[in-house]
Amino acid sequence: MCIYGTEVLSRTADHLFWMARYIERAENTARMLDVNLSTSLLPQSAQASERGWRALLSISELTEEFDERYRVVSPRDVIDFMVRDSTNPSSIHTCLQAARENARAVRGSLTTEVWETHNDTWLDLQRKLSDRTCERDPQSFFEWVKFRSHLSRGVTIGTMLKDEAFYFVRLGTFLERADNTARLIDVKYHNLDDGLNGASAALRDETESSVDHPLDFYHWAAVLRSVSAFETYRKVYRDVITPSRVAELLILRGDMPRSLANCVNEVSLNLEMVRNDQSSETERRAGLLRAELRYGRIQDILTLGLHLYLTEFLERINDLGERISEDFLVPLQAVN
Repeated sequence: MCIYGTEVLSRTADHLFWMARYIERAENTARMLDVNLSTSLLPQSAQASERGWRALLSISELTEEFDERYRVVSPRDVIDFMVRDSTNPSSIHTCLQAARENARAVRGSLTTEVWETHNDTWLDLQRKLSDRTCERDPQSFFEWVKFRSHLSRGVTIGTMLKDEAFYFVRLGTFLERADNTARLIDVKYHNLDDGLNGASAALRDETESSVDHPLDFYHWAAVLRSVSAFETYRKVYRDVITPSRVAELLILRGDMPRSLANCVNEVSLNLEMVRNDQSSETERRAGLLRAELRYGRIQDILTLGLHLYLTEFLERINDLGERISEDFLVPLQAVN
């Protein structure tokens, strides 16, 4: 049974949970910016490029905030908004600051190595923003963000006791990763006409020996690289990149670290480790989603419509996050 029963201990669990979510969110923001920057370099019209950047803002639910600050959508302004804007709750600056502040609040529950990793990441970020590393070499900056997130997870796994503090960190990591992986997959389809049904139809009708457009390979390769899955795709399928296989790899493959199936599996397993008297319904919902992903088929998902499926998935992940907060943590309106 979970020991975080009092208000003080629930607050500790809350800080650990959000520390992990924020560092994962920073990494995934970097991944989304990286894939958008890579695909924007491909030959395309100015309108297509703008749609791509607007899609990124839209799936992050930041279009309105961006439009209040900028008159036009440009890669430079979107990157600046998503990297250094301290008023943007999803910017890399805001996320790494929040991760560090949550870690500082519970230093006694962390090993020295975990705390120092978060603190050093925040200090290094200040230096990189001051010398404008992101403007000079954005892809190198995004790699740095990903590396610091990898380092944080590795140090956590390698030095922390496998107790409830550890499990709440893992819960935050995989809940956030599931949300962001689903949003990342949706980037390619988000701004298509007719509610993305055309994209899903294209996926259903594709031939397995080719992609629909000469540039499609590069778009899908960029998506795979953004989740460190390009080599994995080659190892698993040993064939050309096709949209349905990319979707299958990132949604249903339980052995793919950033897939929806693996993320939900980890959420379910870690919930079992911290269960309390009121968490049975949360466990049930997580287990149901886990089973659907484990036994699901990609053709059924594509028949339903990829965008519709991902929208429903995000609703269920958000529901799990809210229920975890109610079952274990400080209420959602509290400041993290």
